[in-house]
Amino acid sequence: MTEQRTIAQSRSTRPTVQWRSKRRTGQWIALAAACLLGACQTVVPRGAVEAPERQAPRLPTAQSGEGVATGIPQDTQRNRVALLVPLSGANAGVGQSIANATMLALLDTQNEKVRITNYDTATGAAGAAQRAIADGAQLILGPLLAEDVRAVAPIAHAAGVPVISFSNDGGVAGNGTYVMGYVPSQSVDRVVGYARGRGVAAFAALVPNGLYGQRASTAFLRSVEGAGGQVVSLETYGRATGGIAAAAGKLAAKAPYGAVLVADSGATAALAAPILRKQSGPSMHVLGTELWNAENGIAAKPALTGAWFASVADTLYRQYVAKYRVRFGTSPYRLSSLGYDAVLLTVRIARDWRAGSPFPEGRLRDQGGFAGLDGAFRFGRDDIAERALEVQEIRAGGPVVVSPAPSGFGGR
Repeated sequence: MTEQRTIAQSRSTRPTVQWRSKRRTGQWIALAAACLLGACQTVVPRGAVEAPERQAPRLPTAQSGEGVATGIPQDTQRNRVALLVPLSGANAGVGQSIANATMLALLDTQNEKVRITNYDTATGAAGAAQRAIADGAQLILGPLLAEDVRAVAPIAHAAGVPVISFSNDGGVAGNGTYVMGYVPSQSVDRVVGYARGRGVAAFAALVPNGLYGQRASTAFLRSVEGAGGQVVSLETYGRATGGIAAAAGKLAAKAPYGAVLVADSGATAALAAPILRKQSGPSMHVLGTELWNAENGIAAKPALTGAWFASVADTLYRQYVAKYRVRFGTSPYRLSSLGYDAVLLTVRIARDWRAGSPFPEGRLRDQGGFAGLDGAFRFGRDDIAERALEVQEIRAGGPVVVSPAPSGFGGR
């Protein structure tokens, strides 16, 4: 496949590793900020990013005894990392945005030890993983979808290649597969804890049918119990037209309660909020999940005024968006920050990763954790990224931080 070399200046369970110090965390956050605040112009080549596989013609097969080598060029000076994301099909937009983010992270860090090759999972995640490993990949970033992670994981595990996925399904973690996505359990726990601290004692919830709803409801029940609150009622609903309104009507009949979690998009929560407030009054708070942070124009929904939701911090992300627009001429998908942060993690570990050797998987459990656009995070015993989350309140002018993300994590 043809290679392009272009370098520019350059987004529950409680894990078990202690943070070395808040100072260490601050250093990594400062590093990420420094990368983003750098100039955007192109400078001399320093690293390598390969073109998406679907766009790259393969070299011709050798016709003589000496011949020409097929596949990607050999490089003994850099460690090979594979990025598995959808580059065609329905999810091509978000996949390309993640790929762009990984390129930008390499440029920002001016990395000289890592080479990233893109593989399209839309044509078959298992096949993409097999090609990546055959090409010498020692670490896989991605895939994005849980079903693709399930297809890739056994192949990577058999080859001794760790997988850092962008899925938010904690069920795919383990046996060398790590989850960087924003899992619902953490945002639910954070916002419930905040509401309890503001005096809310009685809680209710609306959760959609399906795996996400099941995990959100389990997290909700555990979080309320752990915070010393009481669950008044929990209603499930289908995603058919009128489903959320019917469930909200049933829940409204069981008022009063101080807060209702809507484990769905902000747009869906806005349909339920007026129905719920008819019985509980304007003082009732709607609680949201990490899904809300990916929505544009959420402040334009008056029904959500006063609602609380927990999410990763946006301070560095906003700077990243401006830089991304300059380079690529469009806005990134919110999930693309996962790709950027995965590269920051890889580059940090690559300082002590000898080229050609297996990826030092144990370093993923570094006591100091990692930091990036989405703030501090660390992998725990469950191989899921635990994140330092903030709580935002929706107001007329936009979401406002009412409880900042902690600079580190407490003991275990």
